[in-house]
Amino acid sequence: MSTYYKNFDNKTAIITGAASGLGAGIASVLAKQGANISLIDIDSDKLKKTTDVISNFGTKISLFTCDVTNQNDVKNTINLIEKKMGDTDILVNAAGVIGSANFEKPNSSELKDWDSTYSVNVRGTFIVSEEVAKKMKKRNYGKIINISSHGGKFPNPDNPAYSASKAAVINLTQSLALRWAPYNINVNVLCPGSIWTPMWEKNAKKTLSNDETKSHITPRELFLEYIKENCPLQREQTTEDVGNAVVFFASDNSLNITGQSLNINGGTIMD
Repeated sequence: MSTYYKNFDNKTAIITGAASGLGAGIASVLAKQGANISLIDIDSDKLKKTTDVISNFGTKISLFTCDVTNQNDVKNTINLIEKKMGDTDILVNAAGVIGSANFEKPNSSELKDWDSTYSVNVRGTFIVSEEVAKKMKKRNYGKIINISSHGGKFPNPDNPAYSASKAAVINLTQSLALRWAPYNINVNVLCPGSIWTPMWEKNAKKTLSNDETKSHITPRELFLEYIKENCPLQREQTTEDVGNAVVFFASDNSLNITGQSLNINGGTIMD
């Protein structure tokens, strides 16, 4: 990886949802760039695995078990991070859930799905951002990067709770960018496309179980078929792709960029 962003050597980042998937991938990219990392997740066991992966990059790593939907838990965790890791320069809100019982019930719009999805994806993003911004405002500096999805830019009848929550994250990002601009805090949002994760694999298995015409292919093959049919660049996106975009938004090369959403989807959505 390029060493263009050498100014990360003295930076400290907080990453939520860091136990797996996007959060873990982003943590790895930032650690490679020299940033000290505070990992947050509700799953302490998986969080330790992420720590093992990125501990070889020579930066300071700390992990914190925290429920991002619980304001008191978040407040206590952010205060603990400040005591242990010092000032926070970068916040990445990667904690998120898919909603609708993780694709187990397509077309479901049960109230509990809406509550659980919004609680993590929107409420959690706001709570963590608010607590970290309190610290950043005192220093008149900060970089906040939220993780939405290109799914927040088009309607999804199969999972409206997820789609609506990700649209809300984009709007929330813009609102917070305006609110905290006077304090030199940049707030931007990334909208990843199709990334092969355990969640996507689970969705593919569910789809195949309901379609006898595709019983001859594997979940991975279904995913690649989807990429070929829907992605103009015809290649899948990766957690490193998202991590590289985080690096840009977290660096001083993006000083005059705030309130913006960036698609990382190979051209699938261009809005």
